[in-house]
Amino acid sequence: MSIGNSPSEDRPSVGQAIQQARIDARLTVDEVSATTRIRVPIVHAIEQDDFSRCGGDVYARGHVRTLARAVGLDPDELVAQYEAEHGGRPAPTPAATLFEAERIRPEPSRPNWTAAMVAAIVAVVGFVGFTLFSGGDEPSNTPVAQEDVPESADRPDPAKPADPKPEPSVSESAIAAAPADKVTVKLVAEGGDSWISAEDHNGRLLHEGVLEDGDSKTFTDDKRIDLVLGNAGAISLFVNGKEVDKVGEAGQVQRVSYTKGDPEQG
Repeated sequence: MSIGNSPSEDRPSVGQAIQQARIDARLTVDEVSATTRIRVPIVHAIEQDDFSRCGGDVYARGHVRTLARAVGLDPDELVAQYEAEHGGRPAPTPAATLFEAERIRPEPSRPNWTAAMVAAIVAVVGFVGFTLFSGGDEPSNTPVAQEDVPESADRPDPAKPADPKPEPSVSESAIAAAPADKVTVKLVAEGGDSWISAEDHNGRLLHEGVLEDGDSKTFTDDKRIDLVLGNAGAISLFVNGKEVDKVGEAGQVQRVSYTKGDPEQG
């Protein structure tokens, strides 16, 4: 369905065109929301030409394009009308300005349990070696026959620490932290900063801001987590303890949602 080339005063607005096309297609707002993953209140607002709930012009144009496809309109034509009615396409925002909008505090460093465990093992081995070679607490003048011990026999070396256990990888930590009765999403910035947004199944905002390179965030909900990734190529994503192979390309904005169970099947 096309909205035509009639003069602007004769053609419907962007919101009116979407609403009329939805009614003509015999679709409800709930059905359009389920198909596009755009929340019901935002669909209602757009149909009333209220784009303030979209989160900015970039997301508003994306919503208009997605809704146009869902109701059978020409996406490019409807986006062009939106830009004409709302001041045109905005100039791109420099990356430095976006990333300086909010600084996320780095997570506090965890204690190095591996080093503490190695130190404890060294202390125990040293004490046992000292006890074995000192011959006990009471001195004795009686010579004790020494058994010939081959040089190849294994003896504890108090100066050599035991091999430390490897620390768990990011994916192993994500699997261990994922409860079976909830949806758990862990985001790790690897390869650059990324603006992220996370909402629960009720549409409540859990987090919004910049995830700096090397930092991570974990979100949990009973039913669903909705994500917006501003630089999807820089994000490693773990859902319910399983790593998602590829979220998106560098600089690409991705909207994804996950529920309980295997993310490849959800």
